[in-house]
Amino acid sequence: MAGSVVTTAGTAAGAAGAAANTVLQPLVFDPLRRLQQGVGGVDGEAINDADRLWVAVDGMGGDYAPGPILEGCLRAVRLLPVRVKFVAETAAVEAAVAELELGEELSEAQRQGLVELVPSGPSVGMNEEATVVRKKRDASINMAMDLVKAGEATAVYSAGNSGAVMASAIFRLGRLKGIDRPAIGALFPTKDPAQQVLVLDVGANMDAKPSYLHQWALLGNIYSRDVLQVQEPRIGLLNIGEEECKGNDQALKTYPLMAAETRFRFAGNCEGRDVLSGDFDVVVCDGFTGNVLLKFLESVGSVLLDVLKAELPRGRRGKVGSAFLMSNLRRIKKRLDHAEHGGALLLGVNGVCVIGHGSSKALSVVSALRIAHSAANHGVMDDLHRLSEAENGTVACG
Repeated sequence: MAGSVVTTAGTAAGAAGAAANTVLQPLVFDPLRRLQQGVGGVDGEAINDADRLWVAVDGMGGDYAPGPILEGCLRAVRLLPVRVKFVAETAAVEAAVAELELGEELSEAQRQGLVELVPSGPSVGMNEEATVVRKKRDASINMAMDLVKAGEATAVYSAGNSGAVMASAIFRLGRLKGIDRPAIGALFPTKDPAQQVLVLDVGANMDAKPSYLHQWALLGNIYSRDVLQVQEPRIGLLNIGEEECKGNDQALKTYPLMAAETRFRFAGNCEGRDVLSGDFDVVVCDGFTGNVLLKFLESVGSVLLDVLKAELPRGRRGKVGSAFLMSNLRRIKKRLDHAEHGGALLLGVNGVCVIGHGSSKALSVVSALRIAHSAANHGVMDDLHRLSEAENGTVACG
C-alpha cells in the first residue's frame, strides 16, 4: 500500500514537473548558461588574445570587495575576451587573495597578461557622500575612470557606491555633448527568454524634465540597436495609461517630444503591466519611478518562490513534487532578480561605464564584464558621439 502511494505521488509529481516545465520554461533564465553561450569560452573554443579588450575594475567597490570582485575578474578572463586592470588597495587585495586562496590563479592570470593589479589610495565607502570623490582623488573608482579617459581601458566597472560612481564618471569622463543628465539603464527580463528590455532611468535622477526623457530615449535607442542587436527598437514612455492624454504633467509634455522624433520608433505609452511583456525594447521614465520598478522586480522572485512553496501539498507528496519544481522555481527567482544580471549601464557619459549591484559576487561580476565588453565591442560610443556631433550640442530641445 505504501509503495502504491509513493508510486501515485511520484506519477503526480512527474506530471506536475512536466506541466511546470511547459508553463514556466519561458520564464526560466540561467545567468551562467546565458554567459557560456556568449562571446567567449564557447564549446571549448580558445579566445583570441587579439580580440581581448581592457576593462578597468574598481576592486574596492561593493559590500564584499575586494575578494569576490577579484574572483569574478579571474573567472571572466577565462570566459570572455577581456583583460582586467584591477584597481584596489594593495593590503586589502593581499588579504583577500590569502583568504580565498586565489594566489596561484592570480599569478597565472598576471603571467598571461590577463590581469594587472593597479594600486590605489583610500577607497570611497558605500555610505559616503557622492561628492567625496573630489577629495579622494586616488580612490579606486577615480583611478579606474582615469584609465578609461587615458585610453588604457575601453570600459569601467564598479559595484561601489552608485552615487559616487556617477559623480566620478561625470567629473572624470564628462558628459556627452547635448546630454544634460546621464541615466542608469538596466536590462529587465521579458516573457521571451531571448529578449530583454532596457529601462532607463532607474535611479540616477529623481526628478526629470521632459527634455531629459527625450534624450534618454535617444541613448536607449542606440544601445538597444548596437548592443542588443534590435533592428528597430520600440521606445515606450512609462505611464499610467496607453492614451496620449493620460499621465502627470511630465508625461503629458514628454509624449509630443517623443512622438515628433524621427530618429527612433516611438511605440507610445507603456503601462506598468507591459514593461515585461516584450512589446517594448526600451522604456523611459524618471529615476524615482524607475528605481521603484527595479526594486519591486527584485522582490518578485523571492515572493513568488515563497508563495509557491506555501501552496505545494504537505507531507510525502509535497516533498516529491517540490523536488521536481524547486530547480525551476529558483531559476525563475534568479531571472527576476536584477542583481543576477550583473549591472546597469550609465548612459550619457563619455565612456562605457557599468554599475554593479552593491552585493555583487563572482557571477555578477562576470555578467557585468560581459555587458561592458558588449557595449565597448559594438562601438556604441562611436554612435553616441555621432549623435552628439550631428546635433551640435542640442540633442533634445524643449
